[in-house]
Amino acid sequence: MEVFIKRDSDDGVQCLGTLAINDVNGVTLFSCKTLELPWKGNAKRKSCIPTGAYKVKKRYSLKYGNHFHIQNVPNRDFILIHNANYWFQLLGCIAVGENHIDINKDGKKDVTNSKVTMEKLNKWLPNEFLLTIY
Repeated sequence: MEVFIKRDSDDGVQCLGTLAINDVNGVTLFSCKTLELPWKGNAKRKSCIPTGAYKVKKRYSLKYGNHFHIQNVPNRDFILIHNANYWFQLLGCIAVGENHIDINKDGKKDVTNSKVTMEKLNKWLPNEFLLTIY
């Protein structure tokens, strides 16, 4: 199984992409949209994380329920994949959803159905996996 995020656009306010889960033959089993902060030199609470490969573990908290913790991010901690809809809800984490749509009509695309998408990801992904971001 291969899990990756392909970042498609970064407008200086937010970064949009696609997360995909592929089988060993490269066939996509599941995909969803991602939303992150833009690249700002890996600055804490202001930037997306660097491209690269990261070990990820499932995690639970009262705030986010079942979500994912990205391990060993250089100079960062508690980078999560969790439910959120808007870039301004993020502090360096990755939000997932079904589509990129401007929900709140502010001119920026958001992610839709984030909680449902997180439930699906939790069913598809094992307790630990490797995530590649490019």
